[in-house]
Amino acid sequence: MKKFLVSVLLGSTPFLFYGQLINKMINTAEVSRIENYLASDELKGRKTFSAELDQAAGFIAEEFRQAGLSPLAGQSGYRQEFVMVQPRFISAAGVMDNEAVEAKNIIVVTCKPVLKINEQSGYEKRVIGSGENLFAAARQIQQSNKDLLVLVNTSFASQFGRLAGLKRGMFKTNHSVVFVLTDKDPAVYSFEAVHEITERKLCNVVGVIPGKSRKDEMVIFSGHYDHLGVGKPVEGDSIYNGANDDAAGTTAVILLAKYFKALGNNERTLVFAAFTAEEVGAFGSQYFSKQLAPDKVVAMFNIEMIGTDSKWGKNSAYITGYDKTDMGSILQQNLSVSDFRFYPDPYTQQNLFYRSDNATLARLGVPAHTISTSKMDNEPNYHKVSDEVSTLDLDNMTEIIKAIAISAGTIISGKDTPARVKVSDLN
Repeated sequence: MKKFLVSVLLGSTPFLFYGQLINKMINTAEVSRIENYLASDELKGRKTFSAELDQAAGFIAEEFRQAGLSPLAGQSGYRQEFVMVQPRFISAAGVMDNEAVEAKNIIVVTCKPVLKINEQSGYEKRVIGSGENLFAAARQIQQSNKDLLVLVNTSFASQFGRLAGLKRGMFKTNHSVVFVLTDKDPAVYSFEAVHEITERKLCNVVGVIPGKSRKDEMVIFSGHYDHLGVGKPVEGDSIYNGANDDAAGTTAVILLAKYFKALGNNERTLVFAAFTAEEVGAFGSQYFSKQLAPDKVVAMFNIEMIGTDSKWGKNSAYITGYDKTDMGSILQQNLSVSDFRFYPDPYTQQNLFYRSDNATLARLGVPAHTISTSKMDNEPNYHKVSDEVSTLDLDNMTEIIKAIAISAGTIISGKDTPARVKVSDLN
């Protein structure tokens, strides 16, 4: 990046301003300040549902406020709150055409403590037939946000019980789905299920810089701010600080927000999101993504673990799903006069494109990619208590954040629009 910045500083007056601004807004001192707080022992590893995670959210929201960001449309502040529901099964019973249904053949996915339905309740019927992919079909049905009675073919008898896993990580909803293992299509039926319902609140932290001429088109910059919390001591240390995973990405999001706000020339709307609950199922990014119209999202820069050098050394990073769109080539072209290089993901066997917070929008066709430097075949501090700020290269991390800022330029200006992900090509 130094080569690029030198060329900028020697250029015309407007470019002189941009070069001075990026160095003022994105520098090692600021990277260190934010990193050291988010990865501090005070926050005890930012475990999902913890008071310390909420404390981290408050810090991020204050950084967005100081930068002058606006809340996301429909939100009164920077916290995008939502509720996760954990149902604990107590009992189930059913009757179809005057014949009792065994409880083991009934699985009810609901947020209601007591659910009673019959043929007059307005539940739409669906069938999962022999030869279908049971779990793919069930997940799609659950996400339809409808009240449904789902008749599951008895060829799935050995797998049926695993559908109870759909109750883990549920967003609060008024809709319920009743799965029944049967070969019948009952004309008359009744089902009752009882659960103990536990509700727990979470929040993403989201700030916006409205666009000028293309304000309905969004470019997202994101990272997750949760980590693993406190575990068993290892050589006297029990805090999983998560400095690289993903305080590093969150730090980048905050500094990019401040830089682009100060720059003030984005034609497209910029959205900056710090996601919660990535480590326990990416629930924060799932909730966030479902609030957006995917056709309005032009690109997503998800930033995950950029605090260590990549396998190619300094001034480099990789992009997951590089071959899915032309976004990577656009970014690299915008860095053509620099020493920095974006590479395709070298760890494709680990399916990273589908394992991070970009996945939900990518599956909907959005050119949503994760930028990382983590050596996933040999990252010594990954998910360990040793993932602390002292293990990071903050100078190189600063240059990576600058590279992301510069490479995004033609996308946020509207000059370039990355190709969409072909949903039919997704695994």
